[in-house]
Amino acid sequence: MSRTKNSLINLTAAMVGQVVAVPIGFVARMVFIRILGAEYLGINGLFTSILTMLSLVELGIGPAIVFSLYKPLAENDTKKVQAIMQLYKKAYTIIGTVIAVLGIGITPFLNYLIKDIPDIKNIDIIFLLFVSNSAISYFYAYKQNLIIADQRRYVVTIYRYAFFSLLNFLQIVFLYATKNYIVFLVLQIVCTLLQNLMVARSADKMYPFLRQKAAERLDGETVHEIKKNTGAMVSHKMGEIVTNSTDNIVISAMVGTLWVGLYSNYVLITVALNGIMGQFFTAITASIGNLGATENKGRLLAVFRRVQFATFWIFGFSAICLFYLFNPFIAVWIGKAYWLAMDTVLLLAILFYVQGMRRAVLTFREALGLYWYDRYNPLFQTVINLGVSIALAPKFGISGVIIGTLISILTTCFLIEPYFLYKKGFDAPLKSYYFKYAVYTVATVMTGVATGKCMGFITGDTLWALIEKSVVCLSVPNIIFFVLFCRTKEFRYFFALANQFAFKKAMKKTE
Repeated sequence: MSRTKNSLINLTAAMVGQVVAVPIGFVARMVFIRILGAEYLGINGLFTSILTMLSLVELGIGPAIVFSLYKPLAENDTKKVQAIMQLYKKAYTIIGTVIAVLGIGITPFLNYLIKDIPDIKNIDIIFLLFVSNSAISYFYAYKQNLIIADQRRYVVTIYRYAFFSLLNFLQIVFLYATKNYIVFLVLQIVCTLLQNLMVARSADKMYPFLRQKAAERLDGETVHEIKKNTGAMVSHKMGEIVTNSTDNIVISAMVGTLWVGLYSNYVLITVALNGIMGQFFTAITASIGNLGATENKGRLLAVFRRVQFATFWIFGFSAICLFYLFNPFIAVWIGKAYWLAMDTVLLLAILFYVQGMRRAVLTFREALGLYWYDRYNPLFQTVINLGVSIALAPKFGISGVIIGTLISILTTCFLIEPYFLYKKGFDAPLKSYYFKYAVYTVATVMTGVATGKCMGFITGDTLWALIEKSVVCLSVPNIIFFVLFCRTKEFRYFFALANQFAFKKAMKKTE
């Protein structure tokens, strides 16, 4: 199949999967809270974050090896693919084993990571079940990544969301039947193992040579490339994990495990939104890579400005919605007892916007292969994030941890990532980027204030009030953005693109 067709199938499978998975995930979380309570929710969030931190052991080896598969797959060089996959298998077997050993080693020290140890039995066994689930996920991952590298991500996606749905259904049933958290976790391990086995079986059928032993060793150039890319990815992976996963650990150690549970509900919503939006950025990455190889830098910069505009519209609008709908949604979903204070909600919306506005830069960085130049940036981000979060958490609680993450992004990523993109990718002055960023941010703030004025006419925390507030949030920001930007080149481009798509669709219906 053509690259375009594969990309469309991959995107369709991912979007359908998200549409199915998000509602199921929210229902499962609601059942979990009602049956087990906030203390178990806090432990669930904390242990998930600890295991995410342990995944640093992977060191970016996966993405580096996947990148090395693109060329031999395109050239149908099965012998080289075999050799790479043998290396991949050995690497991931070692990684899974190391994670298991480290997890067992951490178990006696869990009380140092939990400020107020909840009255939960067998907490050590619970943590070891988390470790087991994480470790076994590595033993077959090398086969699923071969499928992804061969532009057939949809195969992995179908299995992923099928088992995700099955797991949530079984967990809901068994929670009602047993009210046992250990059974809940055992089901997770079983589904992880079955999913990996099924994907591995599909890979064996699609690539029969995987069952054969590699006849040749990797050449020095390929090994050097993998080492270099791994080196660049290590710090990026560290920064990503620290930014996204240490918050729960800091909150648990310095504020309290109960607060981890409350915070994790809000994070679940932002993760769901990012998962849906991320599919679009993933879909355009390959096209941008092709553009970078065939067009001049001026053309590339023009496309970036369009993507930056689309990124602003998506995340500016979404941040406004999150600020005004977070607590009303939580009230209807699981109850007002799980609310966070509005100053914390505001910080969460700001963090969502700041992280979201990076997506344009990160998408182009990935497509153009510019990881190497800002490889030290995540190390500074990690130190600042942890330092500020730990300093502010005792006084400001969750808000202090979020402020730490915000400061770490604004003092590193916000400055360094666009600098190298413009210098190495576009060869253009950087001031235009920050000017656009400032304009878009001012527009978002003004629109947020105007939306708040309209929201003031709606009172109550009922389902009907949530629907009314959602209508306001869906309409007011988009109307204001349209009025402000309808005459810009970027808006006119997307408007013409939409008209062209609608015209082609209409013509097909008349044929």
